[in-house]
Amino acid sequence: MVTGLFICIVGEIMDDIKKQIDELKKKILYHNDLYYNQDNPEIEDAQYDELMRQLKKLEAENPELITKDSPTQKVGGMAKREAGVLVKHDVPMLSLQDVFSAEEVETFVDNMQKELDNPEFVVEEKIDGLSLALRYVDGELKLAVTRGDGVVQGEDVTANAMQIKDIKKKIKEKLPYFEVRGEVYMTREAFSLVNEKQELLGKRLFANPRNCAAGTLRQLDSKIIKERNLSMFIFNLQKVEGIELKSHTQAYEFMHKQGMKIIHSYKVCKTKKEVLQAIEEIGNRRGDLDYDIDGAVVKINDFAQREKLGATSKVPKWAIAYKYPPEEKETKLLNIELSVGRTGRITPTAVFEPVWLCGTKVERATLHNQDFIDDLDIRIGDTIKVYKSGEIIPKVRCVIKEKRPQDSKPFIIGDTCPVCNAHTIHDDKADIRCSNPHCPAQIERWIINFVGRDAMDIKGFGMMYIKTLIENGYLKDPADIYYLHNYRDELIAKGLIGKEKNTDKLLNAIEKSKQNAPWRLLTGLGILNIGKSASRSLINHFHSFDDIAKATEEEIKQVADIGEISAKLVYEFFHDEENIALLNKLKEANVNMAEEKTEKTSDKFQGLTFVLTGTLETMGRSEASEIIQSLGGKASGSVSKKTSYVIAGANAGSKLTKAESLGVKIITEQEFLAMVKEN
Repeated sequence: MVTGLFICIVGEIMDDIKKQIDELKKKILYHNDLYYNQDNPEIEDAQYDELMRQLKKLEAENPELITKDSPTQKVGGMAKREAGVLVKHDVPMLSLQDVFSAEEVETFVDNMQKELDNPEFVVEEKIDGLSLALRYVDGELKLAVTRGDGVVQGEDVTANAMQIKDIKKKIKEKLPYFEVRGEVYMTREAFSLVNEKQELLGKRLFANPRNCAAGTLRQLDSKIIKERNLSMFIFNLQKVEGIELKSHTQAYEFMHKQGMKIIHSYKVCKTKKEVLQAIEEIGNRRGDLDYDIDGAVVKINDFAQREKLGATSKVPKWAIAYKYPPEEKETKLLNIELSVGRTGRITPTAVFEPVWLCGTKVERATLHNQDFIDDLDIRIGDTIKVYKSGEIIPKVRCVIKEKRPQDSKPFIIGDTCPVCNAHTIHDDKADIRCSNPHCPAQIERWIINFVGRDAMDIKGFGMMYIKTLIENGYLKDPADIYYLHNYRDELIAKGLIGKEKNTDKLLNAIEKSKQNAPWRLLTGLGILNIGKSASRSLINHFHSFDDIAKATEEEIKQVADIGEISAKLVYEFFHDEENIALLNKLKEANVNMAEEKTEKTSDKFQGLTFVLTGTLETMGRSEASEIIQSLGGKASGSVSKKTSYVIAGANAGSKLTKAESLGVKIITEQEFLAMVKEN
């Protein structure tokens, strides 16, 4: 009896461990896809490394639960077919074993000294970029290939590599075969220039140089590579024929003579003390470099000793990568600026002396609200520590109070709006809002939101035009946009939008937007808590603004994605006299405020939520969405734990990965159609 109980308990423990491992694997694979294949990471390296540490620990304690599909058994991402022809690796492009402490470095050195006779270690910078192998045949570059899966195949990006100035098209020695591996990266200056151009063109800014370099190298237009000024360091000899090279440093000397750009900052060490000192030296100067590094590599110098040690399926046994803690910088707080958003919320922003973090120049960071300021006790003139959350969003870590000026004073947001001087309101949270609905800052933000791509998507209606038209009295609310055509000649004469051609172009875009789906208009109205998803749900349920206006709070609350608070806010908006006047102005301008009702043919999909991703073979996504709604289901744009099915077509992206990580059922288009036919 006791034995049976013991077996049962052990079985439950093992089931729990397996669940933990499976959950960690899903999370890591999801973030791998974002990092390697989409160049759009959601979490910072330290958070990712912690997930990997947890998984490795559980697998080490339970080796019977290790599977071939585990991230610990794989290298990098998957090669993307759209970026280039897939080619086989001649030499695997493995990743490195990450370590995070001096003790782990010492253990590695100890192990190497036990297994090898008087090993030499080379310590060098770990460049934060995209790995690339270069194959030379008879002295000429024949192939450039990305890591891809690291073991079997990668992408042929030779045409693009030819545009990178640091890559030699020919080397002096005409060796039968010579393959090297390096890291493609961007200097901070080159990255800044690219983002400046992106901003001027109204395009999405890159998060950091690594993402920009990776995305650029995969471009189908090789001219873009030259324009963006990519760089490359060589950091390893993969394979050579026609000459004998015995060590890493000897290979570096040979490469340098060929005119190749090698990692110039490296040090040969014999002891643990020397290795740790070299790591520390690299860490101390990383802020002064004009490119990003994310660690220091410690590798065995002698090639014969490397051969003796070999590799696992994922990493070589002769090298490790020491990862530095997330980068933080000290700087001086120059000012705290207050801005007013479209809902009247007042946001404090720290303005400080510029510092470089994760490859970008940073001089501003949000301070969220008065509570955040009070908790940090942050004051103008303070020395502060700043960092980047997820290596993307600048944030203030803390105040160095020992360096605080003696005459500093606590910062208080105050009881008046910084734009219109109206009284402020403290809401239930920590937020402070302007009480004046006609505050110029609110109107500006409101209209910027209204014309934006997630709302009415009026092409060419930029922020400067909005500011100018507000200042000159032409825009007092979003509805005024649809009456600008009455002032065409006046606008041209004053040059507020530009000359005749530019003015007509914008007026035509405004006219065209009148036919937009009504959910876009609802999103643009800026009702608190009501974004794209909630707007779609409201329109899918009620079909028109008139029907929403007639609905009770209780009826609105029945709509998917609409909770009690959101229902109250929608009800109040549609029953406010000023808002009713605004809606009437929009109606008189013939802006579309209703959609055709899709006849529901059955309740087959009642209570089910579908998400579509990728390209479907027999229909468009809108057609599939109509079918889902006609059968009583909901078509959503994002994956969550509440999603019933994800319908995956060709080239499915991050939604598919997220569905896998959450355990959401994934079906093909054919399986979806079979479900429909069952009805």
